Amino acid sequence: MAIKSKMPVKTPPVSLKILAEYLNLSPATVSLVMNNAPAVRSIPERTRQRVKEAAKKLNYRPNIVARSLRTRQSFFIGILVPEPAEGYFPMIMKGIEQPLVQAGYFSFLVSHLWQQDLIEEYPQILLQRAVDGLVLINTPLLQEISLPVVAIPGHKPMPGATNIVLDHEQATMLALQHLYDLGHRRIAFMKGPSFTQDVMARWSGTLLAAQRLGLPVLPELCMNFEASEMAPDMGYPIVRDLLARTRDFTAIFCFNDTTAIGAIRAIRDAGLRCPEDISVVGFDDILSAAYHTPSLTTIRQPLRQMGETAAEVLLRRIKNPEASHPGEIMLQPELIVRESTSRARELPAFVS
Repeated sequence: MAIKSKMPVKTPPVSLKILAEYLNLSPATVSLVMNNAPAVRSIPERTRQRVKEAAKKLNYRPNIVARSLRTRQSFFIGILVPEPAEGYFPMIMKGIEQPLVQAGYFSFLVSHLWQQDLIEEYPQILLQRAVDGLVLINTPLLQEISLPVVAIPGHKPMPGATNIVLDHEQATMLALQHLYDLGHRRIAFMKGPSFTQDVMARWSGTLLAAQRLGLPVLPELCMNFEASEMAPDMGYPIVRDLLARTRDFTAIFCFNDTTAIGAIRAIRDAGLRCPEDISVVGFDDILSAAYHTPSLTTIRQPLRQMGETAAEVLLRRIKNPEASHPGEIMLQPELIVRESTSRARELPAFVS
């Protein structure tokens, strides 16, 4: 006679009510703790810990669908980036993630790779996915959408949006003042690629700082990008080509740190030394800037703070859409002096 095996009985999931009864607490208290709501600060830390331990023991999982129906929110944020590359992007994301996690939000990350059709389509696709708001990282918004938006950086006023920007006038003045104080008078400049959001603000700041210091901005010492990808090999070829034309300069102010790293390699491959022959200043202060050889003198953008500010502002916009919110928040840069800059060498009267 065959023995029939019994099918395992599936245990129903633990509800919020059951968890509250187990703890002898009100469902409201448990809900505040599990959703990390702002009012949770009024609950003693010991009680909060009891709730979390019991939830883990009983394998309690909040009902996200019920929460969304109750609040009419999806608790998803859309984040648009050109590409999740090394440098600028990871530091901003570190700042964005913590406030979102603490508020119980998840994120959709999409990369448009500078393709115009994707830049246009992705905000609408994310809107169809019912995200509660958008964070744009170095990405233009080409049409208005009915969602709260925060842009890093953003230089175009948009209804319902907050732009997080750097004080580029101060940033470029810090960089050029540093080189000026080291005796540099003939400086080569990189104008950033046209597709980046900061290019005009940074270039305008550079021209203004140079004018105030009496530094010439010579066309033959200005480098422009044609590539569509921000990587060290952007800095390498344009500096290599510049050095093939002239060596009548003592410093380079680069568009960012990755192009500065490429520039330093081009200087070395030309048989020159950095900083003894040519000083180099970067921009951003990415994680690898301090560990490059030579370590990079750069303008530090508070990238993590920019990410944190963006997330916090977006959450406030979602929670109180009718309240007054700033259209722009400007953060301050910092000069970080390392090994890639030194006193200017003397230029010969005539350079071949």
